[in-house]
Amino acid sequence: MNAINKTIVRIAGKEYKIKSTESDEYIQRVALYLDKKMAKIMESSNKLSTSMAAVLSALNVADDYFKLREKTVAMEEELKVRKEKTVSLENDKNKLQSERDALTEELNRLKLEFVKCETELKEVRNNINKNYRK
Repeated sequence: MNAINKTIVRIAGKEYKIKSTESDEYIQRVALYLDKKMAKIMESSNKLSTSMAAVLSALNVADDYFKLREKTVAMEEELKVRKEKTVSLENDKNKLQSERDALTEELNRLKLEFVKCETELKEVRNNINKNYRK
């Protein structure tokens, strides 16, 4: 079981005690991210209360999350398609290698047959020449 860490963070000028199983460094990074979001929103309008800025920041963070989630899902789908394509290409490669091996074997067989025919042809020519000279 993970230990509970207690971290003090500052968001929008106010300190908060956070209990989490995450590391202090991680909690500080998250708090800094949120603090910057809130500061940016509060800069855009001096009339916003801290709670309203917090709600708008939460909406912005949720928007960021959903956009990243959609992008992640799209990338996972693209990865799935690419993996399927890779498997298909591997299968095609293996099939082509098998065909190449079969053709190489056939070529070697035909070369041997050609040499055999060439040898037989030479023998026939030699026999014809011997018979013709007689």
